[in-house]
Amino acid sequence: MLGWFPGHMNKARRQISEALPEIDVVIEVLDARLPYSSANPMLADLIRHKPSLKLLSRADLADPAITRQWIEHFDAQSDVRAMAVVTTETRQLKPLYRLCHELAGHIREDRDVRVMVMGIPNVGKSTLINTLAGKKIAKTGNEPAVTKRQQKIRIGQRIALTDTPGVLWPRIEDQNSAYRLAASGAIRDTALEYVDVASVTALSLAERYPEALRSRYKLATLGDTGESIVREIATRRGGLRAGGEVDMHRGAEVLLMDLRGGKLGPMSLETPADIPDEAGLEAMRAERERFNRGETFLDDASTDDTPPGQ
Repeated sequence: MLGWFPGHMNKARRQISEALPEIDVVIEVLDARLPYSSANPMLADLIRHKPSLKLLSRADLADPAITRQWIEHFDAQSDVRAMAVVTTETRQLKPLYRLCHELAGHIREDRDVRVMVMGIPNVGKSTLINTLAGKKIAKTGNEPAVTKRQQKIRIGQRIALTDTPGVLWPRIEDQNSAYRLAASGAIRDTALEYVDVASVTALSLAERYPEALRSRYKLATLGDTGESIVREIATRRGGLRAGGEVDMHRGAEVLLMDLRGGKLGPMSLETPADIPDEAGLEAMRAERERFNRGETFLDDASTDDTPPGQ
């Protein structure tokens, strides 16, 4: 299990909890390629009684058919709506205003709908804020950072946003989710063994998108293991060292950078069917409760006290 809980994340959690009573609607920004894994269960505990809009960012990188499945999955829930967008595209964000008003219900005409924007680091939350505001308000980047405190921004149409720091949760109990987050770049490349992440990802992509892998890397066949696929990619992409040794890190880097940059085509790393069943979810909740009671060991998976960037 992957775990950390730097002090700034604990502080951010307290700030969010204190601000929530005044909030009408919560926008949770999720990565469209992995909406389940990029949803912070710690935030879910905080916002469970608030109407929420699940905003699936980076929709251009995700498989559109699977994205539709996710939108249907979320829309079937009470007081929840969902939309998929590219957060830099202003036109795609127009429905957001209407959905926020619908979710808020009847609000006095003399005040704005108060909307809190939250999400884990590096899912496009700050880019969303900047696009809605029409100017650079929230700092963006791929390295830790960057929303240091809550910010309040009026974006028109009687909507006022409260931005929050990107917050990871104490432990990622679901190992599959940990690998998907690492593959997407949401957590540091040093948090998990790089070649392991690429190998797990390669095997998953071979099952879901075999032709895309074969086409991109000119592979006649795909190996039976993720490691063999990464090895073949390394061989074909400059990863052969003197003496014929294969540079597995090179193969892992090529695959993960191509995936993150959309060079393999639109791909989703999970579907609603991949959500653990109730027994699995209960086991994860029990683990989280044990952690909260201080009964589990916390591994230091980060290289410093700063989370990955927005």
